Amino acid sequence: MAGLMEGQRQRTVLGVDPGTAITGYGVVAERVGGDFELLACGVIRTEAGAPMHLRLLEIFQDLQRLLAEFAPDEVAVEKLFFGRNVTTALSVGQARGAVLLGAALAGLPVAEYTPAEVKQAIAGYGNADKAQVQQMVMHLLHLALPPSPDDAADGVAIAICHLQTIQYNRLL
Repeated sequence: MAGLMEGQRQRTVLGVDPGTAITGYGVVAERVGGDFELLACGVIRTEAGAPMHLRLLEIFQDLQRLLAEFAPDEVAVEKLFFGRNVTTALSVGQARGAVLLGAALAGLPVAEYTPAEVKQAIAGYGNADKAQVQQMVMHLLHLALPPSPDDAADGVAIAICHLQTIQYNRLL
C-alpha cells in the first residue's frame, strides 16, 4: 500500500469463535512487512438461564461494540462443525448468525474457516492439538503467554488464519 511505513497497520481482522455461552474473539493487525500484532482478545459471555433471543442480542450488541472500537477491515468466523451434540451445533449456528448479521450490517467481508483449516494455517497440520496451535500463535504474535481463555485464543487463531490465507493468496 502506497504511503505506509514499516510497522504501520496494513489490515485488521476480527476473528470470532462463536458460541451462545461464550463467544471468543481476537483482533489481529497485519503490519507492513508481514508481522502480526494482537490488538485485543477476550470473550463475550451470556447468562446460561437467559432466553436464547436475549443471549443472541447480547452477542450481537457486543460484536457491534467491537466493530466500532477496532474498525476491522474483515471478519473471520469459525465454520459450523457438526459433532455428536446436535443441540450444541444448533446454538453455535444461532450465535454464528448473530455474528454474520453484525458483520453484514457493518458492510464487512466475512471469511469462514473450519477448525482443521485454522489448525493447518497456524500449525501446518490440520489435526494439530490445542497446545501446538497456542505455541504457534505465541510465536507469530511474539507473546510470552498464549491468549486466554481458550475461546479468546481460538478467536485470535481464526484471525491469524485469515491473515495468513491473505498473505498466501498474495504470493499466488
